[in-house]
Amino acid sequence: GDIPTYDTPEEAVKTYLYMYNYSRNLELLYETPSELPLTEAPPKNHLKASIRRILKEGRTILTEEESKDFLNIYGIPTTLPYLARDDNDAVRIATRIGYPVAVKIVSKDIIHKSDVGGVLLNVRSETELRRAYARVFQRVDRKAPRADLKGANVQRMIEKIDYEIILGSKRDKDFGTVILFGMGGIGAEIYKDVVVGLPPLNQILARRLMEETEVYKLLHGFRGKPPADLHQLEQILVSFSNLVIDFPEIAEMDINPVVISGGKAFAVDARIILDPEYSEPAGSYSHVIITPYPTRYVSRWHLRDGTEVFLRPIRPEDEPMELGMLSTLSEETMRTRFFTPIKDITHDMLVRFCNIDYDREMAIVAEITKGDKRRIIGIGRLIMDLDQRSGEYAVLVHDDYQGRGLGYKLMDMIIGVALDKNLDEVHGLVLKENEKFLSMVTRLGFTILDTPEDEAAWRVQLPLR
Repeated sequence: GDIPTYDTPEEAVKTYLYMYNYSRNLELLYETPSELPLTEAPPKNHLKASIRRILKEGRTILTEEESKDFLNIYGIPTTLPYLARDDNDAVRIATRIGYPVAVKIVSKDIIHKSDVGGVLLNVRSETELRRAYARVFQRVDRKAPRADLKGANVQRMIEKIDYEIILGSKRDKDFGTVILFGMGGIGAEIYKDVVVGLPPLNQILARRLMEETEVYKLLHGFRGKPPADLHQLEQILVSFSNLVIDFPEIAEMDINPVVISGGKAFAVDARIILDPEYSEPAGSYSHVIITPYPTRYVSRWHLRDGTEVFLRPIRPEDEPMELGMLSTLSEETMRTRFFTPIKDITHDMLVRFCNIDYDREMAIVAEITKGDKRRIIGIGRLIMDLDQRSGEYAVLVHDDYQGRGLGYKLMDMIIGVALDKNLDEVHGLVLKENEKFLSMVTRLGFTILDTPEDEAAWRVQLPLR
């Protein structure tokens, strides 16, 4: 029974191919991402304050200068614009940053500067710059006579552009904020080579997004042009993903184009449009459908002997360090955590440990660094039950670091996560012979529940309400 049958061989083959593609996609998705820097939260509070001021002014569209400030703070390479209020200002700026330069009108009333003649490119000398500065104002004055002009931005021109791509975000009513990547510049309109992905992105997801486009093939080198630095592009996509997650106030964002010259990428133009209706509480992620990396649980701490420990939520990139930890545990420590020795630690098992849905599970790793070598020495985990009202804990500390207060710290962090998630209680199992751990959880407030004598582990519970 339960064997599917089909009217034709073609339908059976098609089903088999769907199953193959599904399992292959999962396999690709769960590849271990390369390590990208886990930066501390960027200094973004002034950007939040800036958004409030802009909305108070009655504006929803940020100027290029304001938009590029966001990119700069999030480490996305960009050609920074410098405001020149007259042609002498413009010459001073160009002398400092070097020719050739671009001149772009600055006005809160003008969204598409090119449409009103407000952009002049490849300005190569002081004489040309003075002419260009006057000319850009004349052209805008003819096409947009009522615009309030603040001056013109002077910015470095990128020469010998090899490729142009577009990177953007839009709010979808069903899927929340989505990320767009594809061919940029004029090609964006002609080829419509754009794909959509859901934040948050890590290195693997960023690469998968790029691989779905035609421009990705060109980026490997085309007609004598050098290949793009694909690792840098992955980093840019991950940084952009972090930006749109951190700012639910952003309704739409375009970086078009991101130009690639000599392999390196630079954001040449950027535009951010705000959502004037947004009023969610701080820290809410209702604008994305996948819970992002919970940076609020990142902290530094010290063992009793003074060793510094970096505590943070687990990431898919941690698979090699997780394997390093599990494969060097003593049999006794392995048994007290898993209740049975594990002989074969597989990739599938590690995927289950490292690729988690932060909304339904949390794992805090304790990481130390010696020289240039990083190592995970402990993990505290909380898995929510199906009812989302209670959760089961699990704590593991490597043999080399037991007895230094790390287990207590991880358990305390797990209780904090449970409180954040408004759980009613936390529960778990402790081997009856593991008196040391039992003593620790009772100090933390857990009570021992009635447990049948023939069971190997005590059931313990901590009420949170």
